[in-house]
Amino acid sequence: MISRIEEVVVSLGLFFFNLGVEGTIGVNYGTVASNLPPPAQVAHFLVESTIISRVRLFDADSNILKAFAHTGIAVSVTVPNDEIPRLTKLNFAQQWVENNIQPYTPNTNIVRILVGNEVLSTANKLLIGSVVPAMQNLHSALFEASLDRRIQVSTPHSLGIISNSSPPSTAMFRQGYDTYVLKPLLSFLRATNSPFMVNPYPFFGCSLDTLDFALFRPNAGVLDENTGHVYTNMFDAQLDSVFSAMKFLGFDDVEIVIAETGWPSMGDSTQVGVDAKSAAEYNGNLIRHLISGAGTPLMPNSTFETYIFALFNEDLKEGPTCERNFGLFHTNMTPVYDNRILRRTTAAAAAANFHPVTCLLVITIGFVVLAINHHGEI
Repeated sequence: MISRIEEVVVSLGLFFFNLGVEGTIGVNYGTVASNLPPPAQVAHFLVESTIISRVRLFDADSNILKAFAHTGIAVSVTVPNDEIPRLTKLNFAQQWVENNIQPYTPNTNIVRILVGNEVLSTANKLLIGSVVPAMQNLHSALFEASLDRRIQVSTPHSLGIISNSSPPSTAMFRQGYDTYVLKPLLSFLRATNSPFMVNPYPFFGCSLDTLDFALFRPNAGVLDENTGHVYTNMFDAQLDSVFSAMKFLGFDDVEIVIAETGWPSMGDSTQVGVDAKSAAEYNGNLIRHLISGAGTPLMPNSTFETYIFALFNEDLKEGPTCERNFGLFHTNMTPVYDNRILRRTTAAAAAANFHPVTCLLVITIGFVVLAINHHGEI
């Protein structure tokens, strides 16, 4: 029989393991809202009160970058879509890095430059033709500044780049984009050890009939007859569709990062599942799924760096009601619903009471005990 001490050690090992996996959870920090709190207050709140360790910005706002200095939070900045064509000139890319990156690093932990957002979905030939050269030039500028090993370059995509996504094993990139844009883009990402970034939104892909499937609720599942895998949630199916499309082009070794995913707490009457309960279910079940390390049927035992959309409700956004209600928090930093993002007081206190060396020993011993138990020994 396992002793009480061993039980405690195992629990602590799992506790600190989960804290590590929670390190893959990020948030999109949009600013299209009124009455936003000052960036310094936001940074302090994220560090002290949440499990968020990563932030994605939709620009390279200097005030926000300064606010995140010395917090340790990993920050991704974005080049707006309309600036992409200018970056096809190396001197502009060098200037962009000089103005928007070098003044803030290393004090601010900038880890990634995102070249636009969902560029292929714009159907703008100039933007689409410019995105890979822009990425290459930014990487060259980072190399010249000796920042290429610290800062990656990528670009997020909507799932509109996928065709034949059901079943997931047959998914491919849309014809035309596959050879002329995505293949050279994936080659660049592989060469620079950067991730392929996607924005999967089960919310936009679900109906009343598939709501349980989208929200990670118990359901009958969907069989992929080609692989024999049964999918129990839409998120996994969407990710495996991306993986299959990458594999078809020979790039299944490139990491996948979820740049955006989320669920609105309010919407229009014609939409299904637009309420706080559904939003809490999706984001809570998503985080639980990510922390489990289960991965997907085609990518088992995997964790995915994931950015939830979004930090705040953004009341100045245009479009349907849901677009203004994806936030985890109101602008006064109170939660819109129970979102599993706030740090548990007891967990934070427990972590604070351990000396760093003690923590390392606990983790090591914890996994040793787990390994012994796995082999049936006590």
